[in-house]
Amino acid sequence: MHETTQMKEKWALLIKIVFPILITQVSLYLVSFFDILMTSRYGSEDLAGVAVGSSFWVPIYTGLAGILLATTPLVAHLVGAKKKNEVKTIVQQGLFLSLALSIVVIIILLFSINPLLNVMDLETRVHDVAKSYLTAMLIGIIPLFAYTVIRSYMDALGKTRITMIISLLSAPINICFNYLLIFGNFGFPELGGAGAGYASAITYWLIFFIAVFIAHKQEPFKEYELFKKWTSVQFSKWIEISKIGIPIGLSIFAETSIFSAVTLMMATYSTAVISAHQIALNFTSLLYMVPLSISIGATVLVGYEVGAKRLRDARTYSWLSVGTAIIFSFFSACVLFFFREQIASLYTTDKEVIKLTIHFFIFAALFQLSDAIQAPVQGSLRGYKDVNVTFIMAIISYWVIGLPVGYVLSKFTEFGPFGYWIGLIVGLTAGAITLSYRLIRIQRKGTQST
Repeated sequence: MHETTQMKEKWALLIKIVFPILITQVSLYLVSFFDILMTSRYGSEDLAGVAVGSSFWVPIYTGLAGILLATTPLVAHLVGAKKKNEVKTIVQQGLFLSLALSIVVIIILLFSINPLLNVMDLETRVHDVAKSYLTAMLIGIIPLFAYTVIRSYMDALGKTRITMIISLLSAPINICFNYLLIFGNFGFPELGGAGAGYASAITYWLIFFIAVFIAHKQEPFKEYELFKKWTSVQFSKWIEISKIGIPIGLSIFAETSIFSAVTLMMATYSTAVISAHQIALNFTSLLYMVPLSISIGATVLVGYEVGAKRLRDARTYSWLSVGTAIIFSFFSACVLFFFREQIASLYTTDKEVIKLTIHFFIFAALFQLSDAIQAPVQGSLRGYKDVNVTFIMAIISYWVIGLPVGYVLSKFTEFGPFGYWIGLIVGLTAGAITLSYRLIRIQRKGTQST
């Protein structure tokens, strides 16, 4: 990264940082994307089971991994402030913290999977697939969390192209093992939806080992000597990471868990409704990778400029990020609206599921603008290390406003399951408005807030 003076230079640097992040995020997301897509080709019951399982898995992973994303602004600040000697300690302690979080999650889920699924009125096959899928995913949680730390460190150094290359390998690896384990090809066991979980776990281990090798052998990472002279556990650094990371993780959890909550609340509807909802959510989540990538880029660039005390440049990057995401939102909304039937047909041949999915896509098109605003605004706020108020705003927007509105519309109007998606639109819009107001206040003060 480097200092820029003209708007054209800033835009070019933003795109240079964001594009590899986008490829990285899409590649990582394609793991779950192909889990859903390939399972849908196996059967609706297995698709519903993976949908329920991922509804538990996604908020847990994204929320707790979000804590580890604090590595990005912390390293970016250190690099911007010319304190490179402190980078190694932060990353090593981040890896220690990732291991501790992984162990806690594994223990909790091993004892809670059955009770959680038993309280849901699921068909027997759906219940069994969800349980097997979650159990399989636990195998990959340690490398996945550790990779999050290494990837965040690489991104903070501005080397997003490296993480792009690593992550690009994840999709073909996952597709290969899905093909073998879901359908039982070439003599492998036919595991159905559970096979998607095992395939993902194997993929996470492989990309983790690749990332470790590159961080150890390649420049500019080699000069930091991350894996040499390990320091002992420093709980003071864990606290430093957690002060930034926990609000980030909780904010991400607040947003992702509302989608999972909606999926779980839809368990009272038919398997076709659950499947259609999951298909629509799966594809719109793929589109969300663009504003999410811009958000991560905004964290890197804003954090770098704030660390260097160039607050005017930090402000410019934050709103440049929002503008770029808004432009894309119009494109994504058009794709969802005009090609909704063709997209639904990619997932399934079940006419009832396709019909329901088409309706869900219409509502999904409506929240593209809100998503495009709130994501980069959150990323910019993280660059300012402003995370606590952001978390509170996210909770209010998604859980106090969005989910209750969706529940009321679903249960007491003719919207039925689509009422939940209207609630999502309301929650995301509230988040976009309140977070934007917070960013404006922070920039007017001209100071960092923690």
